[in-house]
Amino acid sequence: MNKTPRGMEEANVLQIRKIGNSVGVILPKELLARLNLKEGDKFYPVEQPDGSLRLSPFNPKHARTMAIARQVMHEYRDTFAALAE
Repeated sequence: MNKTPRGMEEANVLQIRKIGNSVGVILPKELLARLNLKEGDKFYPVEQPDGSLRLSPFNPKHARTMAIARQVMHEYRDTFAALAE
């Protein structure tokens, strides 16, 4: 007997639909509430090592860029302080 994985009941299945000249996925309001998302919010598909996708409001590219910026600002803090005078 095939058992439906937890959280994958039929009510949670999303379908790709035509929206104007594009396609999209409509998220039910219950799911939006559970994820604390609202219209206009952005989230990012993050590919996992097993090939699955995780949807996250966290942008990994932005996080890497900010980490580099923090490192540069720390490394050159004296220079930036002198320039700010």
